[in-house]
Amino acid sequence: MWQDSYKKWREYKDLDPALKQDLEGKSQKELEDMFYGDLVFGTGGMRGILGAGTNRMNIYTIRKANDGLARYLVDKYPRSELKRGVVIAHDNRRMSREFAAESAKLLGTYGIKAFLFDALRPTPELSFAVRFLKAISGIVITASHNPPIYNGYKIYDEYGCQYTPAFADLIVQKVAEVKDIFSVRTMEFSDLEMEGLVEYIGENIDYEYLKLIKTVQIHPEVDKKIKIVFTPLHGTSAMLATHLLSETGYEFYPVREQMVHDPEFATVKSPNPENPAAFTLAIALGKMVGADLLIATDPDADRLGIAVKTGDDYTLMTGNQTGAVLIHYLLSEKKRLGLLPKKGVVFNTIVTSDLGAKIARNYGFEVISTLTGFKYIGEQARLLEGTDRKFLFGYEESYGYVINDGVRDKDSFQALLLAAEAAAFFKQEKNQTLYDVLLDLYKQYGYHIEDLMNIELDGFEGKKRIDRIMTYFQEHHFQAFIGRKVECLEDYDLGIRYLPDGEEKLTLPQSEVIKYVLDDGSWFVLRPSGTEPKLKVYAAAVAWTLDQAKTKVARILADLRQIIDKIV
Repeated sequence: MWQDSYKKWREYKDLDPALKQDLEGKSQKELEDMFYGDLVFGTGGMRGILGAGTNRMNIYTIRKANDGLARYLVDKYPRSELKRGVVIAHDNRRMSREFAAESAKLLGTYGIKAFLFDALRPTPELSFAVRFLKAISGIVITASHNPPIYNGYKIYDEYGCQYTPAFADLIVQKVAEVKDIFSVRTMEFSDLEMEGLVEYIGENIDYEYLKLIKTVQIHPEVDKKIKIVFTPLHGTSAMLATHLLSETGYEFYPVREQMVHDPEFATVKSPNPENPAAFTLAIALGKMVGADLLIATDPDADRLGIAVKTGDDYTLMTGNQTGAVLIHYLLSEKKRLGLLPKKGVVFNTIVTSDLGAKIARNYGFEVISTLTGFKYIGEQARLLEGTDRKFLFGYEESYGYVINDGVRDKDSFQALLLAAEAAAFFKQEKNQTLYDVLLDLYKQYGYHIEDLMNIELDGFEGKKRIDRIMTYFQEHHFQAFIGRKVECLEDYDLGIRYLPDGEEKLTLPQSEVIKYVLDDGSWFVLRPSGTEPKLKVYAAAVAWTLDQAKTKVARILADLRQIIDKIV
């Protein structure tokens, strides 16, 4: 019962004063949401609202999570290996530095060294640093593009990849063994330093990381006569992205108001490059300076969005569109230069557009689709090591890309540099924008249009309703949808693909995902978010005109919304 947990927090005499104050003046519904359960690991780690309670991000839930990770590492590695350490990074959010320090203190209590970044750093640099330093694990404190009231905690294995379920579940079991959240003790930070259990890192890693990023260039000599507007949306890419653009010779204009590391993200409603409104200031500056390309990264700098000058305005490209254009540029130019491997693999996810996959297959390359979550792409990259197959590109629809798998997570810096180079190249060679290139790809492969509907359902009651919706779509096997025959239903929870003449096993790991594929190539997916209180509904269609494709997608989402609204 949540009341028992609430009472325990109220009676704990050493409760952090700020958290004690947060318990005051709350309604019963608010308290229930704060205490009805524990924060859980989803597709992007552990993420929640800052505040008191077991269902909130605070020093006690951070300690508990780290206690589980520490005991997992102690069990897995010999004592001599623990000195390889855990790399810890954080973003610009409220409590991020404090949570990073708490993580180091807890690890040190178990004799595990922490490599702590001296200031905020991007998530992809954390992934790189784990591999570069040959650490046994990594932690990044971030809530990505969530609102300011959130923070989060993501953990990485020794390969620089977020833990996949097989290993994350073992850590979660360790976390669950902590029955008294207030019993978790930590060393003092000064003692950690005296015992050599914390080491600060910074510029040395920055230098090596940017050196790796520059390897994604195909034509570093390209005439860079384009103007770029750049915004980090108040986040962690401000310093390194400006260094990268300067060192590679691009003319760029930072959005000054958003170069500030503001945990309140005061200039945007949502610090998410997937949200068109996040580009408002960048568009204004772009029009002022006549920019060809606008680039925005999210606060922890793993996602990237772009907008392209079209006439007197700017067209925002989706993650699917940007991914397809980058794949086309990468493969076409490497082929022209004779740099393509004999065997290469492009990775996407089961909710990514089919356009990029068609381009890759047209060049004779294998395409592997994973579950949603870049950890699965990182895992697949490791499986290519020691084989004759080469990692070429990995991406997902939610604005995440990686080209050099020295980083095992999505990396806005790699995408930033490749997008800038592609924009300069196509302007120089064909007097085309990246959007012009996309339109040419549509003419060749068909108009691929996708959309996403987020249904926000907060709290305990919201979670129960999401469960009912997912159960409905699992149990009601539609034979047709929007007048098209259902070609197959893929239930990743049960691990079964249902076909008109039978069924077969799915090879991907178990996950709470339902996908319907229609006979014209359209599809839709329902997936509860792993880090936010929402149900994500994806839809995709392909047609030989833009209007036809848009109409199909709109109809799929409208019909789904009608069904979902009736499931109370």
